[in-house]
Amino acid sequence: MTPFDPPSQARPASGTDGDGSSLEVLRAFLKLGLTSFGGPVAHIGYFRSEFVDRRKWLDDRSFSDLVALCQFLPGPASSQVGIALGLGRAGWRGAVAAWAGFTLPSAVALVLFAFGVARWAGAAASGAVHGLKVAAVAVVAQAVWGMARSLCPDRQRAGVAVAAALLVLAVPGALGQIAAIALGAAVGLWALALGHLPAAPHRDYGIPKRLGAVLLAVYAALLLVLPVAAAASGSMVVPAISVFYRAGALVFGGGHVVLPLLQAGVVPTGWVSNDAFLAGYGAAQAVPGPLFTFSAYLGAMMPAPLGGWAGGITLLLSIFAPAFLLVCGALPFWEAWRQRDAVQRAMAGINAAVVGVLGAALYDPVWTSAIHSRADFGLALAAFAALVYGRVSPVIVVAAAAVAGWALAA
Repeated sequence: MTPFDPPSQARPASGTDGDGSSLEVLRAFLKLGLTSFGGPVAHIGYFRSEFVDRRKWLDDRSFSDLVALCQFLPGPASSQVGIALGLGRAGWRGAVAAWAGFTLPSAVALVLFAFGVARWAGAAASGAVHGLKVAAVAVVAQAVWGMARSLCPDRQRAGVAVAAALLVLAVPGALGQIAAIALGAAVGLWALALGHLPAAPHRDYGIPKRLGAVLLAVYAALLLVLPVAAAASGSMVVPAISVFYRAGALVFGGGHVVLPLLQAGVVPTGWVSNDAFLAGYGAAQAVPGPLFTFSAYLGAMMPAPLGGWAGGITLLLSIFAPAFLLVCGALPFWEAWRQRDAVQRAMAGINAAVVGVLGAALYDPVWTSAIHSRADFGLALAAFAALVYGRVSPVIVVAAAAVAGWALAA
């Protein structure tokens, strides 16, 4: 039995803490939801540190397989990885608990900001938040370091990682990332001399293929039906849901990429002013968790019949619904395909490419947005040493970096 068994067989695995319950999942992801600054790439680093290194829910190979799958799917990749981790640990309740714990802290903070807590507006530029961004550099660097050691054990795969990083740097955005992963798959399938690979451990997520197909069909049906329903509706509720569902369903590359779609959906219609939109975007930089929670702020700012908590919750669920449908629908097919020898060779190349993608993202946007001085570099180096060599908890490192950033700014 693996430490990632379905709830029907769940019991504490050797070397792990916890009981495989949805409450355990909620506690783990709530901690991450309160401390995970730095964007989706940093979130992957936090997840790896928590669930591969510390809790040992799964190994590097299985974790990288999940990351690769979610990179291929549209939507918020880090949230989809979290949903899959929760699903594998504690079933459907675990998936909901993982999403809630990781998402709700920042969503609540942004709804409160929408109610007019104006003093939060300057938080995005504060020294403490800058310290949190520097901590994200150390967390991502630790993830790249650890994954490179386990997933790039030979020259060929190290070369794939370097090529993938160069490609992503040359072609920024989702297109470069997808091309890099496709390159890794091709090299793994045709050029890696790995011999016969043992079967990958099968992760039973408790989702039959038939149900997976239904979830994928619902995803596609909503994408087609919602715009038609919005055009026929006399209320703004259905058009708003359609805009946010489409944004979550079609965007590759994470939260920053979805912002132009949201702006085009809510500003020209007059639902939210451009100034209010930009103010909320600034506040979204000061909270942990996924940037898709910006949707909660926009929902709270909407005119009636949306607005307030009801609007925030409605549009938050609308933008994350595709992530649930896609990842839960794709997992049963993914688990069957990844058992094949050719697919495992391709995955070896993809895993190496994922290391390169993370390495490129370590530079841009993580490094470029955080390291502006020698003091910043020194703080990042100290945080990295504490994580890698001191084995200090990421929560302590993040808190210490926030205090140090505040002190440096003062």
